[in-house]
Amino acid sequence: MVILSVDYGDARTGIAACDALQMLASPVTVIHQSEKEPLADEICRIAAEKKAQKLVLGLPKNMDGSEGFRAQACREFAALLSEKSGLPVDFQDERLTTVSAHNALNLTNTRGKKRKAVVDAVSAVIILEDYLRRTK
Repeated sequence: MVILSVDYGDARTGIAACDALQMLASPVTVIHQSEKEPLADEICRIAAEKKAQKLVLGLPKNMDGSEGFRAQACREFAALLSEKSGLPVDFQDERLTTVSAHNALNLTNTRGKKRKAVVDAVSAVIILEDYLRRTK
């Protein structure tokens, strides 16, 4: 089953997908859109193109495990995605994924504008990898 993961952000949203065997998660794109409706439409378009059967949305929890306003915004966006796509949406704790993404980009010496352009997609890959590990 192909799964699409979403690192939802205010200005940039990272997208990653895994193969049908769920062995490899790869970055797909970063969507530069702050409006929820067109962002959801674009994610649905990508999900259809990739033949995704499930969406995984990173859930930003506080370090103590509680959920704040940002997590609530993600839950609301997940409901919109589910309604528009007809696909089930799962959540994956995304604490420290951006830090991990920056560490991964440090290893490849990705800096400046190039880093900013890909860090959200790399975060989406980490979210998806964590989800696949958790559900196996």
